[in-house]
Amino acid sequence: MISCILAFYIAASAGLVASHDLPSPVVLAQSADPDALYAQRGDLPSARRAEAIWTERLAGNPRDFESAWKLARARYWIGGHAPAGEGKTTLEAGIAAARAAIASAPEKPEGHFWLAANMGALAESFGLRQGLKYRGEIKSELLTVLKIDPAFQAGSADRALGRWYFKVPGLFGGSKTKSEEHLRKSLTFSPNSTASHFFLAETLIESGKRDDARAELQRVLDAPLDPDWTPEDREFKDKARKLLASLSK
Repeated sequence: MISCILAFYIAASAGLVASHDLPSPVVLAQSADPDALYAQRGDLPSARRAEAIWTERLAGNPRDFESAWKLARARYWIGGHAPAGEGKTTLEAGIAAARAAIASAPEKPEGHFWLAANMGALAESFGLRQGLKYRGEIKSELLTVLKIDPAFQAGSADRALGRWYFKVPGLFGGSKTKSEEHLRKSLTFSPNSTASHFFLAETLIESGKRDDARAELQRVLDAPLDPDWTPEDREFKDKARKLLASLSK
């Protein structure tokens, strides 16, 4: 398959693209760099281009650990922002990519975490049936991440476990107390995490601690934007603003 960049050069050499319309070498390099594209994931087409590059690389080398876990991460984001009807398929593809990462390097945390993340997104977005289907494996994968590296990605495993205990019904192992414990643990790794503060606020609301929840939501609003997680931070700030307003009614 001819790449977009190669096709562009063919068109240019054939006189189909005027020389003054050619992008700079820096722009061309960035367009082929999936990490640079993913950094602009707030623009969904940019995330899709990164996904396509990692998909192609993994197809060329099924043992490419980096492409596999980054593909799983990209599909997690796309699955949560794609038009209705596309999200479930994308997240399921994210699960497949994460399993490929685990097969390549089971001793590393990335594959385990993004497997749990994609499953968790399916569980949260597509009903109780999906939640019950994946709940055991989600927890198991997150516990694996904790065993490998508790500090991985600024306490992401504890953050996700806090969410797991919040979302899973008590009959199946859920616990607001354990949710709060894991979320507070995650904040020891990343005190300004908008995700942890927001999830903790939701847990506290369910536990009847509305004043404490308001304080957590304010911390979301006050937190600086993390350069690596700016799109996510902006979304959590929007959610916190709305939830805080609803608590004031």
